[in-house]
Amino acid sequence: MMLDQVRNLSHQMRLFGIHEACERQAQIALSQQLHPLEFLRLLLEEELLSRKDRTAKALVTKARFRFRADLEDLDLTFHTDLTKAKIKELSELRFLHNLENLLILGKTGLGKTHLAIALGKRLCQEGHPTQFLPVNFLFEEILAAKAAGRYLNYVRSLIKAKVLILDDLGLRNYTHEEATSLMDIVEERYHKAPLIITSQVEPQGWLKLFEDPVIAEAIVDRLIHPSQKITLKGEKSYREKLTEKKSGGLKKEAGLM
Repeated sequence: MMLDQVRNLSHQMRLFGIHEACERQAQIALSQQLHPLEFLRLLLEEELLSRKDRTAKALVTKARFRFRADLEDLDLTFHTDLTKAKIKELSELRFLHNLENLLILGKTGLGKTHLAIALGKRLCQEGHPTQFLPVNFLFEEILAAKAAGRYLNYVRSLIKAKVLILDDLGLRNYTHEEATSLMDIVEERYHKAPLIITSQVEPQGWLKLFEDPVIAEAIVDRLIHPSQKITLKGEKSYREKLTEKKSGGLKKEAGLM
């Protein structure tokens, strides 16, 4: 049968999008009497979408996000300081195209990490390699890399990411060695690939986090020039809001509301 031959050939050639869509698209082509080239175009579009989806899933896995988050799911009734226009701008990834760092600031529990991960997932969907790292965990990995004699390789791997997300900068003060390592990463990415930084501390307060004022000034200067700043505000924890939302949904399903 012709369809089986097409599916076998497409599978052998690893054209998995065409393999999945050929029967459906063939039926559409016959019913609508499409030109053969139009039929071919539709098949190629299916293959392109399939590859994009597989790439995005692989990038999301490699990014090591702490949890799942999507820009479309952000609760704008909670984030009154985040307008639809701003979310649209962020989803268009202008900060990436302009090589601007993105600084997401605010008190604990207001959804800084949630927003950063949602942006990270959007980057992955657009095919941009992204890496997520809590800052404290970053320094633990650096210590392990140095002990194993692969520090330079580890730093190079972080530089390769199109966007590096550093979560919770400023939870504690940093040693001279940690500051030097952070400077290595920031310097290599400067004007080449942006960072997304989440922090409870305003940028002017970052200077106090490091022992050496010269290194501190160099790090902060490269993080804020150029950059966009988003400050999340609120009295209630975004995590509490999400928990209430999920709890309310479960109660509705159980018929308790």
